[in-house]
Amino acid sequence: MHLKKKFKLTRRSLLFTVGYCLVLSTTLFSCTTSQQTTKQTTQQQIATPNSTERKVVRIVRSKQLTALAVLEKQKTLDKRLEPLGFKVEWPEFAAGPQQLEALNAGSLDIALTAESPPVFAQAAGTDLVYLTAVSFDGKSISLLVPTNSSVKSVKDLKGKKVAFQKASIGHYLLVKALEKEGLKLSDVESVYLPPPDANVAFSQGKVDGWFIWEPFVTRAEQKKIGRVIVDGSQLRDTGNFYSTSRKFYQSNHEVIKIFLEELQKANTWSKEHPKELAQLLAPVTQLDVPTLEKMHDKYDFELRPITEQVIKKQQEVADMWYSQKLIPKKVNVKDGFLTPEEYTKITPQEVLAKQ
Repeated sequence: MHLKKKFKLTRRSLLFTVGYCLVLSTTLFSCTTSQQTTKQTTQQQIATPNSTERKVVRIVRSKQLTALAVLEKQKTLDKRLEPLGFKVEWPEFAAGPQQLEALNAGSLDIALTAESPPVFAQAAGTDLVYLTAVSFDGKSISLLVPTNSSVKSVKDLKGKKVAFQKASIGHYLLVKALEKEGLKLSDVESVYLPPPDANVAFSQGKVDGWFIWEPFVTRAEQKKIGRVIVDGSQLRDTGNFYSTSRKFYQSNHEVIKIFLEELQKANTWSKEHPKELAQLLAPVTQLDVPTLEKMHDKYDFELRPITEQVIKKQQEVADMWYSQKLIPKKVNVKDGFLTPEEYTKITPQEVLAKQ
């Protein structure tokens, strides 16, 4: 009787053990199969990425009367780049130096600045590429003083506070304006402020002068808080530049070529359609159409080829900033320029013809 009971217990234990093993093996097999399926799915996703995924090209937003602003509004560039799998984003920055900081950090792909920001960026170690030059447009940058100020000329600013964005065209032209009057930058009190902050300081009478570009100049005049004592038409000897990072240039030749082609078309359209341009950009600039049409005369909407003369002038700018002790080392600007053959491949034929 005892043996029979023991046998029953043993058989019961055996059945339990077999059942448990079956459950365990089924579970393990299920987990293994699930893992294999997940692995296979992941491998398939890596091998065949989502066809709707698009790359991004980030181009600086312009709130000035520029072809760049036209490109954003008309979306012609978006249409050209869509077949290549790119979409366009337009991040906004206060001024050129901030753009090139973003370019160096990888959060901006194409910048539009005056001559000085690239020099300061190169001095700081940014590996940038000058893509194309832009005409002078000196009339669009002016030295403002408060409407009721006693200042009548640049000479009268000696010892007074002048605001400007450091390393900007305003900074550069202030040096030129002072030199023309036999003065140095040290003869005024430099107040480094980005445009939005400088606008507030100027409006509140905290600075005696402000070297700034459009549309800030026209807005200040319309509001009767500022008047122009000199503009860049007789001071400016350089142009603007479109630039990119070396990394972006090396990986995206076709994107850059298309960008410059569409930019040239936008320049041509802007010159030929001043009223339509004003209507397009009135919401962006916060100025009315008649005012924008008048401002249109301050711009000539020209891309210019990179030539030896352009490079030579940019080197003079770099040497000037080094002599002012505002950059820590001498800069060889040629490090940022391409070869003539490389420029031929990306520059529109109409622009190359201007050489």
